[in-house]
Amino acid sequence: MFKNKTLLITGGTGSFGNAVMNRFLDSDIKEIRIFSRDEKKQDDMRKKYSDDKLKFYIGDVRDINSVKNAMYGVDYVFHAAALKQVPSCEFFPMEAVKTNVIGTDNVVTAAVEMGIQKVICLSTDKAAYPINAMGISKAMMEKVFVAKAKTVSEEKTTICGTRYGNVMASRGSVIPLFIEQIKSGKPLTITDPDMTRFLMSLEEAVELVVFAFKNAVAGDIMVQKSPASTVGNLAQAVKELFDVKNEIQIIGTRHGEKRYETLLTKEEYHVATDMGDFYRVPADTRDLNYDKYFSEGSKELTQEGEYNSDNTERLTVQQIKDKLLSLEYVQSELKAWRSE
Repeated sequence: MFKNKTLLITGGTGSFGNAVMNRFLDSDIKEIRIFSRDEKKQDDMRKKYSDDKLKFYIGDVRDINSVKNAMYGVDYVFHAAALKQVPSCEFFPMEAVKTNVIGTDNVVTAAVEMGIQKVICLSTDKAAYPINAMGISKAMMEKVFVAKAKTVSEEKTTICGTRYGNVMASRGSVIPLFIEQIKSGKPLTITDPDMTRFLMSLEEAVELVVFAFKNAVAGDIMVQKSPASTVGNLAQAVKELFDVKNEIQIIGTRHGEKRYETLLTKEEYHVATDMGDFYRVPADTRDLNYDKYFSEGSKELTQEGEYNSDNTERLTVQQIKDKLLSLEYVQSELKAWRSE
């Protein structure tokens, strides 16, 4: 489906955008457009890859005109641009709203106007039962693209989304923090050793995007099944890989953090379709006939569970080490550590 097509990646200089670009660069796709605000990162990518398939567009999802400018002749859009750091969104929630909510509305509105075939919007497990500004803004982002998807003919533009858990070794995540603490001889700081998080590699997360491009219909949220780990076991696995005796220091749960993350809420689990390695959450197709909201319910819904990092497959320390060793970032850090 990607042969001779043009793909636009918003937030294309980020960890996820880079991984998606890498996945398609060696395919028979015609062109990949990288859209972001950061000219330095774009220049770094341009020099690193030096590939004629890559085109770079400076712009901001907050500015719909800059988004439209990058969409001429585009077939598919992968929307990854976001503010995703929990603390920064807590301090500046309106900035999260401008980028994650209004920015997403700009992307899907522009896509419909420009006749884009398919738009995949990237979301996060923090959007399910959100307790912090980042999660709330991402939950609203999902509502924005699902609502837009229901008003647009699927023959014209298909709008859908993906939701994923922690991507290992992505920028600002805990694994690079642990490695930096090891290199500095400091204790590994963890919040709660029994706190659980989903663990996915960037490559696994990208396969969810590919699956969504091929299988999702309008308004779908696609979720990839993923194993999880306790934070304590993750820190122990990193220590064992680097063969160090750094202390593990418990600092306590931070503001805006959950004990476990949820990929499918109880309400979503009730309607989700199990597709093997993935779940499909279809859009709610009810219209503005409010009687359905007040007088019709579901007995099954009260019995359903949810899909979270506490009830998914739990990895052992050895399994975590094996998964970490599959990451290029960890391999290069280990090689540098052992050569010192």
